[in-house]
Amino acid sequence: MTILGIETSCDDTAIAVLKTDKRNLKVLSNVVSSQIKIHQKYGGVYPTLAKREHQKNLPLVLKKALKQAKGAKIDLVAVTAGPGLEPCLWAGINFAKDLSKKLKVPLLPVNHIEAHILVNFIRYTAWNMKQIFPAVCLVVSGGHTQLILMKGIGKYKIIGETRDDAAGECFDKTARILGLEYPGGPAVARLGQALAGKPAFSIKLPRPMIYQKNYDFSFSGLKTAVLYDFEGRAEKIRKSKQYIREACSEIQQAIIDVLIQKTLKAVKNFRVKTIILGGGVAANDELSKQLKQRIKKETPNTEYLIPPPKYCTDNAVMIAVTAYFHWIRNKKRKSGKIEANSNLRI
Repeated sequence: MTILGIETSCDDTAIAVLKTDKRNLKVLSNVVSSQIKIHQKYGGVYPTLAKREHQKNLPLVLKKALKQAKGAKIDLVAVTAGPGLEPCLWAGINFAKDLSKKLKVPLLPVNHIEAHILVNFIRYTAWNMKQIFPAVCLVVSGGHTQLILMKGIGKYKIIGETRDDAAGECFDKTARILGLEYPGGPAVARLGQALAGKPAFSIKLPRPMIYQKNYDFSFSGLKTAVLYDFEGRAEKIRKSKQYIREACSEIQQAIIDVLIQKTLKAVKNFRVKTIILGGGVAANDELSKQLKQRIKKETPNTEYLIPPPKYCTDNAVMIAVTAYFHWIRNKKRKSGKIEANSNLRI
């Protein structure tokens, strides 16, 4: 069968076409139209503006995706129903409803968080699924930071999540304090990696909740600590490249330390077989590298799954993959009423 996925949960308009059979999942097209330049001057995403851009971009992105898929016959349409920005979600849902009616094919709603996890199985034929579970999933993005115990596809339990700012949100807010462009994550990562030589300013930031017995996160205190350090410096230092590089390096490392420590604690306590990483922050090279190193050192028998970078950030391939797994488990021709749910839980 051939599945068309639609993703509009935030500021990326994405459509992908996925062809499936009993042996393979093949991506026929994967088109993403980014709105970063539009929202950059505001330092964040404006939902109503993002919705308008989605409505403008969806027909264009669809045309390009179908062209790349070389006219493949669509058997199923899937769309993100939540979580996300509600105006943006509705843009995708309404477009998907019209498209499914036009094509006379079923429409399936998809959970955005689950999709960040299941895109790891795009090469699922290389795995014996029974050897993967139970797994601990670390989902890190601009809006979510969660640790999820996964006992199988569709079998999830949230064991920890952020109590305030998500990791990606912390990257964005601290980048803004330092005067860097939006989105903050790539900017902080790039400058943090550029740090060379002995630090000149000895910036020390907290690792919030890192040794607490729970699996929850909190990054608002880290953001506040960055602000206090920044405001406590002379203006000349604040504007220096060396200070900004050192601040970026310490911000990134503080976030990574907390994410890895909590994840490995969950791995050991729940005795899982696999760690699954997903979400936009999963594209951070340093997070992936350090997590892999710690796994090898502390839990060497644990498998580690992470999507290719292009499937970490929001995309429609992950929506189509998730729809595929749910379709083969429960082949219903009627999907019922589909509505946007900005706070949808996994």
